[in-house]
Amino acid sequence: MDINGFIQEHFFGLVHVSDTAALTLKEAIYSALAHYNLDVQNIRGQGYDGASNMRDEFNGLQALIIKDCKSAYYVHRLQLALVAATKNVTPIHQFFDRLTFIVNIIGSSCKRNDELKDTHADDIAYLIAINELETGRGLNQIGTLQRAVDTRWSSHLRSLKGLIKMFSASCTVLLKIMDDGLPSQRADATTVYDEMTSFDFVFILHLMKEIMGITDILCQTLQSKSQDIINAMELVLSTKNLLQQMRDNKWDDLLVKVKSFCELRNIDIPDFNAPYINKRGRGRAHQDNFTIEHHYRIDLFYASIDSQLQEINGCFSDDAMELFILSNALNPQNAAESFRVVDICKLVEKFYTQDFTRDEKEQLEMQLKHYEYNVVKGSNYKNLSTISELCQWLVKTNKSVTYNLIFRVIVLVLTLPVSTATSERSFST
Repeated sequence: MDINGFIQEHFFGLVHVSDTAALTLKEAIYSALAHYNLDVQNIRGQGYDGASNMRDEFNGLQALIIKDCKSAYYVHRLQLALVAATKNVTPIHQFFDRLTFIVNIIGSSCKRNDELKDTHADDIAYLIAINELETGRGLNQIGTLQRAVDTRWSSHLRSLKGLIKMFSASCTVLLKIMDDGLPSQRADATTVYDEMTSFDFVFILHLMKEIMGITDILCQTLQSKSQDIINAMELVLSTKNLLQQMRDNKWDDLLVKVKSFCELRNIDIPDFNAPYINKRGRGRAHQDNFTIEHHYRIDLFYASIDSQLQEINGCFSDDAMELFILSNALNPQNAAESFRVVDICKLVEKFYTQDFTRDEKEQLEMQLKHYEYNVVKGSNYKNLSTISELCQWLVKTNKSVTYNLIFRVIVLVLTLPVSTATSERSFST
């Protein structure tokens, strides 16, 4: 923080390391800090991507630094973590590769896109004629397949929904390519068609649509330019609860939906009581003794949901959520609802106790009472929208001296990055 209350970020340099082990990275960071005479004990925040060598709670880089400095609070940058976490399940990763291939083949030319739209229109007309679809304004619009883009969370959900909606039309287009396409196109179309009309593909298609339907609102909120921390944390809790409810109660519903989808399109449904044969890795004689139902329920359904829950719990621990919520009490936006003296005192007592002496903590409470009366209720305060703007305004009006302890809390809070889609955003934006 400079003398005018503006946040200043500095790039120290690029350091070569012999390996990416957490201990090696820690030593490199400490060396860089020492070069600029910066004390490790003054670290108040650290943020990394989702790699295991960074975030592991026991041996990751963040854990090693926290051992040396308890106030170096770790905030994981969510980015595309929820999508990436699901792809840690190998069949899911393979599914998204196939999904991209399908969209590329069908959307490779204007001719194929036109065929897709015409076929989809015919399908809609047929389903309406047999009373399988509702009619009304905005319903049953003709679209095209959406390509999933790794830098846009919602594109994955749109891609899944689009393929489910136009599944039959997509199959028809693939069959046409198999009949009249170039030799290479026919081979690709045949491979894709066989994979797409398998129970395995349809199951994962519906599974991921349900999971990403739950996580999409949270993802959208974390990408927004202006974040309401309280609402974001509420969405974290509701997302975790909904995923857990899906894990506990929605297996049967999903299976019914997938089987019904397959029956309407003449896709073979396996016998769920039959032994599961893993086609890769181990010989037939060394297969584990479990059923096809076990494979879909444990290896896919549970594993995919658990990967999401694990990622969210890792990104938003109980301490991290409490830190954000208490810090929001300083946010001048909606101050009438968010400013709470008790929350700011609790924030200092729990998270920044070493930055204040016992006497200063008592003085802070009294400063906050004056601050609430003289600053928060003032007309100028209502024009501020972020903690960063508040910091600058306090310096400009010399109130940073009058309320020096509150100003210290604000500076500490501004060291915290928020888990958002880009690394440039901070808690203040």
